[in-house]
Amino acid sequence: MTETRSYYGRPVIKEPVWQPEIPWYFFTGGLAGASGVLSLVARLRGNEPLARRSLYIGAAADVVSPALLISDLGRPERFLNMFRVFKVTSPMSVGSWILGVSSGASVSAALLEATGRLKPVKYLAELVSALSGGPLSVYTATLVSDTAVPVWHEARHELPFVFGSSALASAGAAACTLVAPKDAGPARRLAIGGVVAEGIFTQVMERRLGMLADPYREDEAGKYSKLAKTCAAGGAALLVLRGKRSRLAAVAGGTLLLAGEAALRWSVFKAGFQSARDPKYTVIPQRERAPTQNGA
Repeated sequence: MTETRSYYGRPVIKEPVWQPEIPWYFFTGGLAGASGVLSLVARLRGNEPLARRSLYIGAAADVVSPALLISDLGRPERFLNMFRVFKVTSPMSVGSWILGVSSGASVSAALLEATGRLKPVKYLAELVSALSGGPLSVYTATLVSDTAVPVWHEARHELPFVFGSSALASAGAAACTLVAPKDAGPARRLAIGGVVAEGIFTQVMERRLGMLADPYREDEAGKYSKLAKTCAAGGAALLVLRGKRSRLAAVAGGTLLLAGEAALRWSVFKAGFQSARDPKYTVIPQRERAPTQNGA
């Protein structure tokens, strides 16, 4: 095997400086975005209990998300400075605006829903929340993929689908914990479908990455990955087998599934640090690309 270590065995790239708030931000952002979409779809289909609870869930997550981001940045003005410009080529800039629009719309819609006022404005806010919800649920995957961290950058084709599926599963699971089973059918199907899609996209990603998928299976990232798969599978099984008939099973299944989706974000987060720490994940892909680049 060719030598893959760097000078004195030191990492080729620096580890990310993000704090533990960030994986929670990934989770709440996905939950907020997908809940906004679920709320609007439920509203259009006349399922008011599901629409109302999903709206409140999305608004709550949209309140938490900026707080987590501000905590990671250290000072509130750093977050506000992100809105000074809108740069299409910057995932951070675009994502900040998506978060701002989604948060403002969902919180406004939830307040108007709770007070029963200005229904036309509320419906408009719900529409904006749903339209921005899709991008919000996947933009964090684009954000991490736009870095030099090997396992994030090389997974740029599949990671948005993994995060998007996870967001759908989270929104469905959260609604199942707060909505009566008779009204939660669409949420159950969304949660189960999200888990299945997430598993498929994760497998596709790991197979394509080859050796670069190792950090997702090792050390802390590997532990979180196993926890994510176990909780998601267990939660989905409860929803399938008992969620339609038992409120307790629906709450337990939804909670277990939410824990799994949070663990998934932590797995991806930790895998990035692990791959940045080990030079081989930077050196080997570069060497494999070198003949093609030289030949071109």
